[in-house]
Amino acid sequence: MERKRIVHRLDTPYSMVEWPVISQQDQNVILELLCNLLAPIGLHRRAFLTPSKGKRKRKQQPKDESEPPKPPAPEISDYVDVGLAHISRHLQEMAATGGSQNKGNGSSSAPNESPEALPQTVEEQGKEESDDSTKRAAAKIKPPSSPYSVIFVARSGQSPAFHCHFPQMVAMASKSQPREKAVRLVGFSKSCEDKLTEALGIPRVSSIALREDAPALRVKGLVDYVREHVAPIEVAWLEEASSGKYRETNIEAVPTKIGQARVKR
Repeated sequence: MERKRIVHRLDTPYSMVEWPVISQQDQNVILELLCNLLAPIGLHRRAFLTPSKGKRKRKQQPKDESEPPKPPAPEISDYVDVGLAHISRHLQEMAATGGSQNKGNGSSSAPNESPEALPQTVEEQGKEESDDSTKRAAAKIKPPSSPYSVIFVARSGQSPAFHCHFPQMVAMASKSQPREKAVRLVGFSKSCEDKLTEALGIPRVSSIALREDAPALRVKGLVDYVREHVAPIEVAWLEEASSGKYRETNIEAVPTKIGQARVKR
């Protein structure tokens, strides 16, 4: 007869956030649309930019005035972000901005804190108007960054440690957006790095993000297809935490077998 004992186990409430499930056919269509969108960037880079050889220039070469000026980069390049670190930082900014907006919308000001209850002198009003004009001028100089609409990640061929944080960060960054405009996360399961590097004209690509304010004529087909076939990311434990409902501690009692004791020699 097997001997058993009861082992008590606690499970973490922070369950792992899963990647959206996308069929292979939809992945192929999305990849084809994405490469067509990025192709002008790669053509411009190969035609007018000298690839880096990984060495520092010893001497600054004089500019040839007779050489015609290089044409500007394609318009779509201003709305495409490339690189894991850059995209992760922007997702962090989106999550922080969304949290501050929700906090500001949920808080109610007391009567004694309203502007009508605080009389102002002419000097204070003039100073306030000057500060407002300065803020408006600064806003014109540096406009706020646009949120992402879609993030594409080449999951095949690299360690999950590089991209396992994306589902949770995308879910947090989408909190301040309507559900239909929530950031979509597309993970390519098959190797597609060669196609992406060819489209962008750079040696290596791991992740690409597309901004919300990109020209509609260029990105509408891709964004609409992704939003139709890729569901937004949902975090179950985050929804439970925001509900404020008390949940009792769940302790599991699991019967396990006891192995035979070793015979001392």
